[in-house]
Amino acid sequence: MFQSAQSLDHTAFTLDEGISLYVHVPFCLSKCPYCDFNTYQGIESQFDDFLTAVVQEISAWSTVLGRPTVNTVFLGGGTPSYLPDGDVARILDAIARNYVVRADAEITAECNPNDLSLEKCAEIRAAGINRVSIGVQSMDNGLLAMLGRRHDADEAAQALERCRGAGFDNVNLDLMYGLPQQSLGQWRDTVARVVALAPEHLSLYSLTLEEGTPLRRWVQQGRLPEPDPDLAADMYDHARAALAAAGYHHYEISNWTLPGLESEHNLAYWRNLQWVGVGPGAHSSLRVGDAGSACRFWTVRSPREYARLAWEWAEGLATDDAWPAVTEGRIAEVPTVDGSEVSDEATTAAETMFLGLRLLDGMDIAAASERIGIDLLARYERELAELTEDGLLVWEGDSRLRLTEEAYLVANQVFTRFLVE
Repeated sequence: MFQSAQSLDHTAFTLDEGISLYVHVPFCLSKCPYCDFNTYQGIESQFDDFLTAVVQEISAWSTVLGRPTVNTVFLGGGTPSYLPDGDVARILDAIARNYVVRADAEITAECNPNDLSLEKCAEIRAAGINRVSIGVQSMDNGLLAMLGRRHDADEAAQALERCRGAGFDNVNLDLMYGLPQQSLGQWRDTVARVVALAPEHLSLYSLTLEEGTPLRRWVQQGRLPEPDPDLAADMYDHARAALAAAGYHHYEISNWTLPGLESEHNLAYWRNLQWVGVGPGAHSSLRVGDAGSACRFWTVRSPREYARLAWEWAEGLATDDAWPAVTEGRIAEVPTVDGSEVSDEATTAAETMFLGLRLLDGMDIAAASERIGIDLLARYERELAELTEDGLLVWEGDSRLRLTEEAYLVANQVFTRFLVE
């Protein structure tokens, strides 16, 4: 499904529509037992080296890609709000100096409630952050303790209040359901308390017991009960009803918003657009030529190695030694890049379908086909007919296709129909 990216002509990157920029911050004060992201605790001594490196990488990609327009910026992690004072501003300043950042660009930072003091809220607001995503996860203190979170329910509510005081009018709260030991009553209480806080956006995720995480090990050892998928489905259905009653629009399988405040950065992922990721372990996706194939590449995971290689790349660009790695199509030779691949037509088509169908208002098949240069209607004629007959997909007009409500809980069964065996 993928081919090597070693010898492609990447001068064919088409960036006219601009890119989204993701900045991965790998630091946490403590790592939660359910997390399998590329994050680390106890390496605060590497703050300065990371900041120097990520500013260098931001500049380097701008240089080799021709200073493209940036439509959205997302600082994720890890915990961007855990960075020392002034670091967020230095990152955003590097982006502003090296790219054409849209005047109305959505600029998001992920934050832990504990970090959001009045001073921190004011600092990141002044730096240019205009959207905050707070990792609340639950409003039940017992469940928060089980999840290894550093805050309690009151601190979560206070964090949102402080964001309001700093002038933020676009705040997302992350919640988790389907947890070990979580009852439907606890979930109903969490949803009610969060609705009362009136955030602009909510992201609700069913727990996945990721390989290698302490939480998965505790369940396997019998220290915690196996999550109940039927109970998780009941929790999802309750959230859908409660949030609809509160005026939230359910626009993506796991995301709800007040009118007009959808996550623009995440929409770029779901629409299979283009993004560049900087920082340890960050992933990027850029289209190659006119066929719509995506070149995917990812950065080395080790923060220490990343800092060394970012410096090497910056030095090479200064002496022209590193230019051929991109301009002659050898993207895997970029010092910070740990690997790369290019999707074939089948993969590009399948990803466009199942990412687009995550959006519950549906996807425009004709527009998506034109964007990637593949006739999706012809390619999936049989699959679309069968899924429509089964009541899992429905057409609105001649071109717009969406999941039916009955398909929300079994969406993965729909998406796998577009994958090549």
